[in-house]
Amino acid sequence: MRSKVALVTGASSGIGAAVARQLGSAGMQLVLAGRNPERLGAVAAETGASEIFVGDLEADGVVAALSHRAIERFGGVDLLAHSAGLFLAGTVEATPVAALIRLFRLHVVVPYCLTQALLPALVERKGQVVFINSSAGAHPAKAELSGYAASKHALHALADSLREEVNPRGVRVISVYPGRTATPMQEEVHRFERRAYLPERFLTPQDVAAAVLSAVTLPRTAEMTDLHVRPFSR
Repeated sequence: MRSKVALVTGASSGIGAAVARQLGSAGMQLVLAGRNPERLGAVAAETGASEIFVGDLEADGVVAALSHRAIERFGGVDLLAHSAGLFLAGTVEATPVAALIRLFRLHVVVPYCLTQALLPALVERKGQVVFINSSAGAHPAKAELSGYAASKHALHALADSLREEVNPRGVRVISVYPGRTATPMQEEVHRFERRAYLPERFLTPQDVAAAVLSAVTLPRTAEMTDLHVRPFSR
């Protein structure tokens, strides 16, 4: 029986790397994409990934090259996990439009285009698409997070619309909304907030990845559509 193939973006670190480890432990062949060759290589060595792709998904032509690589090597994928993310903050008054465009490009346009390119195989294989979103995409936006929150709400809408389109063809679509998670991005958030970074108070990337694995391994009679994961206060 053919092993299922999973493509994970943002797999160099944080939640993306943890998702790759969980999917690899479940026996999936992995295609890992990320910007940092050293970190991506380390995750690939740890997980036994079948293919790595080093590139900046924001750059022209990179998404097309990544999808072509997956199709050429495996004929497509069974699971597509969008984990690449970027944090930029600032007021509407002062934040350059270029920052807004960059957020929408990585959080919306890249997942849209990559999903579109791989959708024929996902439909054929009755696969799954996982969008790693953010609590910012599920709640009213806070001050100075207009661009980031707007891009995450747009990602929410993309996932919901895609689900309506492809559920009838056997493809499951899962949006994951992690609370604060101890990742390099969370360190950036705390620098912006001018607060002490105390990772022991937050989710670990492994917590989020374990929840993702539970969702994607549900029996085919069920679908987890919106998965909210929060730190557990004791």
